[in-house]
Amino acid sequence: MLEKTDHTGSVDRVTGSGRPHTARTAGNVAVVEEMALSQEDKPRTRRSVRQIARESGIHQSSVHRIMKTDLQLQCLKKTNAQELTAANMQARMTRARQLLKKYPAAMVNFIFFTDEKIFTVAATNSQNDRFYVRSGTRKKDVDKNRLL
Repeated sequence: MLEKTDHTGSVDRVTGSGRPHTARTAGNVAVVEEMALSQEDKPRTRRSVRQIARESGIHQSSVHRIMKTDLQLQCLKKTNAQELTAANMQARMTRARQLLKKYPAAMVNFIFFTDEKIFTVAATNSQNDRFYVRSGTRKKDVDKNRLL
């Protein structure tokens, strides 16, 4: 400690001293960013941390650290929802209007439906079905093709 003070004049760390980052280099950060955010343009093509680690050859914990610390990405869960086509939406709207015409305007405020069910063809585990977005992105701002 005294020798360091004699040479540098302080006990502060010298810039560049210490063990260098071996996995979190600029090249590796770019590779992980490309793989993690590749699903923005193409829905249903997400990669997990484990898949990115396997494909890039970087350790899984290093990939996770790069995503959290360097890229500041956050992980969001996908949401189950029934996919509606334009024809489905139009049919629902016409049926709802027909139903409203059957009742007087005073009773319309008291009508509500409770028996809603989400039907899915392929069962997925929502715990495992996640994707990454930039930090600060709200879930409601994400494209519905990536979220559902």
